Amino acid sequence: MKKKFHPADWTYTTNIYEVNLRQYTQEGTFNAFAAHLPRLRDMGVEVLWFMPTYPIGIKDRHGVLGSYYAIRDYKGVNPEFGTIADFKSLIAEAHTQGFKVIMDFVANHSANDHPWIETHPEYYVYNPDGSILHPHGWDDVAQLNFEERGVWDALTDAMRFWVTEVDIDGFRCDMAHLVPLEFWIQAREKLDAEKAGLFWLAECEEPEYHQAFDATYTWKWMHGSEDFYHGKINLIQLLEILYSADVQFPSSAFRMYFTSNHDENSWNGTEYEKYGDAARLFAVFTCLWNGLPLIYSGQEMPNFKRLKFFDRDPIEWTGKFELHDFYKSLLALRRRHSSLRAGDEEVRTTIVSSLQDSNVFSFLRKKEDDSVLAVLNCSGKGTHFRINGVNGTYKNMFDGAVIEFAGETDFFLPEWGYLVFESTK
Repeated sequence: MKKKFHPADWTYTTNIYEVNLRQYTQEGTFNAFAAHLPRLRDMGVEVLWFMPTYPIGIKDRHGVLGSYYAIRDYKGVNPEFGTIADFKSLIAEAHTQGFKVIMDFVANHSANDHPWIETHPEYYVYNPDGSILHPHGWDDVAQLNFEERGVWDALTDAMRFWVTEVDIDGFRCDMAHLVPLEFWIQAREKLDAEKAGLFWLAECEEPEYHQAFDATYTWKWMHGSEDFYHGKINLIQLLEILYSADVQFPSSAFRMYFTSNHDENSWNGTEYEKYGDAARLFAVFTCLWNGLPLIYSGQEMPNFKRLKFFDRDPIEWTGKFELHDFYKSLLALRRRHSSLRAGDEEVRTTIVSSLQDSNVFSFLRKKEDDSVLAVLNCSGKGTHFRINGVNGTYKNMFDGAVIEFAGETDFFLPEWGYLVFESTK
């Protein structure tokens, strides 16, 4: 696959934090969220991804407030959250504190009462009876017609507005695979010319979409890891999902790993419903495997609550942030080590054998003389095991203990336990 675009330098070691603005604070506003910026920056968050901030359609609205993804105005701001001036102020402050800001963009469909339905009916797809098509049974949205070039121009113009007028740093593109790849390629060509260093994340798992995007989702891994925890597949079958992606996707592709996001939390359950006491182990994996980690609103607390999607249902913050330091350590590790760069073809990821226990998954990531070793006990029982083939001086990133690896090294891990070692220089 020929690569047309190249990621900005800053993206190779970055991480993403998804902001569910409606549920983040009691106020549910831009201004209220701003108070959390210093805490998130201290945790090591680098990219803030805001779920859609646009005005929401009223016609066929679900719930009281409707779906973020039923957009009535691609250049407007939902008054539920504040004004566009408030959003600009938040982005400016986020930039001052060192964040990048990306926003959701929904190109496949609009709200059922978007003005285009009256002013540009040709922008939409219709059923045989003349009614507007609602894609995939989503009855609160209307399918846009990408055979009409006016749709391309209007959507690209909207994206340009947020880049040039509001100063965002990229897009998370909703259901990107439902939109022609050629649309995204032309949009990126035009917008990259407007602002250098934009980050492009596609909600899809189609290898060819890396022709336009820097990063794609890892839904198959996420569902597979959930199935593994619940005993539906074994570790070998889970790792086959992981290895198959290495064959299917370009070696330079960024893949985004996660244990939760807005869809998972609201519709399928929190990471504790999905992974139980293995939730932290899988969080460690998302931060250390070849890709970019995503943290969802509240995971740092942690949040044990499913958040409603169409109505106000604020996160019940306790003020304790029990996993703040856990994520802070992992995100800092990513910044310290070149061996953890995503999509770097000079990084080698090697599976480290552990003959004593088939449930131990160990891998070493290495670039030149820099390396990080992760050891994961993927089982609900404590186990003794031996790591073979690793040599050198390493430090346990969580407790600072220094250990000398010399070919064969014995360990014990509790159920769903993990160890992470970083090379010392």
